[in-house]
Amino acid sequence: MTLQKTNNIQNTLNNRLSVQVSLNGLSFLVSNAESTEVFLFLENILDYSTTPEELLMEIESIIYNNEDLNTNFQEVSVVYSTPLYSLVPGSLFDETKASEYLKFNSKILANDYMAHDVLEIQDIVVVYVPFMNINNFFFEKYGSFNYYHSTTVLLRSILENQKYSLPKMYLHFQKNSFDCIVLKNGELQLCNSYAYKTPEDFIYYTLFCMEQLKLDPENLPVLLCGEIDKEDENYKMAYTFIRNIDFLESNAIITKFASDDKSHQHFILKNLV
Repeated sequence: MTLQKTNNIQNTLNNRLSVQVSLNGLSFLVSNAESTEVFLFLENILDYSTTPEELLMEIESIIYNNEDLNTNFQEVSVVYSTPLYSLVPGSLFDETKASEYLKFNSKILANDYMAHDVLEIQDIVVVYVPFMNINNFFFEKYGSFNYYHSTTVLLRSILENQKYSLPKMYLHFQKNSFDCIVLKNGELQLCNSYAYKTPEDFIYYTLFCMEQLKLDPENLPVLLCGEIDKEDENYKMAYTFIRNIDFLESNAIITKFASDDKSHQHFILKNLV
């Protein structure tokens, strides 16, 4: 667990709390709603994949043992980074059939609650399964709050800020998984998530996506964000097979949580606020 603090938290009613939840870890960010000032960034990375029940226990422990999180906030947002999602064209979406969109590519249970986010910029609906035990905890703790899927945050940031007519690929890295997004003429061509264990797994999926979309790794611009850096084995593997590679700079109002934090890192959390 790492804890980074830039200031004592004051005037908490003007602050926002942003939380990222995944089966491999948790991140908490407290920032001022009217400025770029970061008061608290806390990250708990797990060495194993856990369950929603165990995650809730971790969340309760972190919050109840950190006085800065036991206060009122102007805004509370939770983002779920899970593979349980699917994209549906807005014109075809039927809320009463939400589970139908997921059951063919995700393992869902009969009592799973289905939620959806709307990306009006391209008439896309992101259907997903939030963790209702965690939602219930946040509601009881803080009252009304917003929640989203990480794909919604990622796509919104890319679609709103990246204007490019030729094909372009975006790779967002998290622990043991990555998201692959391809745009062409400003329109979404591909959005999928892949679990991987080795750099060889990662590059296999990436090159397979390029092959299926008839994209040339010698020329295709590929932008990286999330938990990756030049020293990572994934970066070295990508650099071996892809010629036009760079990091995606965040356009969020908060670009750094600490002096050693880079703009492309913690991309979801930065673009959630």
